[in-house]
Amino acid sequence: MTTRGIRRKKSSLSEVKVAVIGAPSVGKSALTVRFLTKRYIGEYDHQQESKYKHEALLDGEPILFEILDTCPKSTDELPGNDIAQWADGLFLVYSITDRQSFNYVRKAKQRLQPDVPLTLVGNKADMVHLRQVSPEEGEILAKDFECSFAEVAAAEQVNQVGEVFHELCREVLTHRRRAKHSLLDRMLGSKTAYRVYSRGKSDSALPKD
Repeated sequence: MTTRGIRRKKSSLSEVKVAVIGAPSVGKSALTVRFLTKRYIGEYDHQQESKYKHEALLDGEPILFEILDTCPKSTDELPGNDIAQWADGLFLVYSITDRQSFNYVRKAKQRLQPDVPLTLVGNKADMVHLRQVSPEEGEILAKDFECSFAEVAAAEQVNQVGEVFHELCREVLTHRRRAKHSLLDRMLGSKTAYRVYSRGKSDSALPKD
């Protein structure tokens, strides 16, 4: 009974939905599992997309992450608009060793036209001897997307991968607060306009001397 009384309700958590998008074999699942478990698993044989839920502390506040690990069968299979509508934030992941995967995230962004925070992630940064996409190209594309950019190595880095997820979460929460304030401003603005209109109407109805 006591335990049930002190247990925090799930509804008190801030929920953040993140979709991880990228061409096959860029390391989307490796990044996701590295964040969730801090472990690295190099080989995945996914036949369909997967969803994970994970509770973590961010800047002292509990966050419930819901992560969608997408699973395109080929580079011709782009994500659908339902993903952009579902997600609060998007990871666009490519491999620095695969030029085609870099082109894929560009096409995915054009297809989705998302109105949510994005992070462009160049994975496999430890494989510099096989690099096909320079850091400068990633920075230029991120500037074009108006989003943050990071190169990481899911195979070797734990803290860096976690920080990329946390930073996107911070952007989502900031975006959410701004949208809420904007809505309140619009509501308050319309109420103020209504009061002014009503007062003007009532004044005109007063008897004149």
